[in-house]
Amino acid sequence: MQDLINGYKETRKVLQRIQRNLKDSDDAVRVVRLEEAKRKTGMAKITTNGGEHNSERQIIAEMIGDTEFVIEWLETGRRPGNKRGIERRAAYQREKLMDPVRMQAFVARSTAGSPANLTEWQLGQIEDALCGLSERERECYVLAYGQCFSHLEIAEILGISKGNVYTLIKRAQEKITQRIKNSLFLVG
Repeated sequence: MQDLINGYKETRKVLQRIQRNLKDSDDAVRVVRLEEAKRKTGMAKITTNGGEHNSERQIIAEMIGDTEFVIEWLETGRRPGNKRGIERRAAYQREKLMDPVRMQAFVARSTAGSPANLTEWQLGQIEDALCGLSERERECYVLAYGQCFSHLEIAEILGISKGNVYTLIKRAQEKITQRIKNSLFLVG
């Protein structure tokens, strides 16, 4: 990633050098034209705008702006100008109640070769967290976080609406959060 950022910064330097060269050449052309116009007309106050290079300068300026936009995006990890990134979301929007890999290992109940082998303590913690859920809430929660089904797929499997699945999972998360706050077993 750093190589990409450095490449964009080099491109910006080259574009800025081109922009300065265009400005310098515009200034030189403007001075020569001004002197010629003064000589021909005898007027002391004549100005020119150097319009043929304006479009090139405008394109280069836009390119510099685009590279600065990309550099900021790559450095900050979010779209420039956004006031709220993922790190500023409310706690309930970014909170993970359980490690998804552990939840999947709990559902699969396999220990051979799994990167997330669960100890008896961890199995007990998860079982304790899930025991306060109704049967339907537990089904939805396990399908969503243990088997990684989407809400639509869960709705089709259980024969209920997608909105109902969302409500059941949200209610299950609230119950698990409450249980975690009140349980001494889960704290240790």
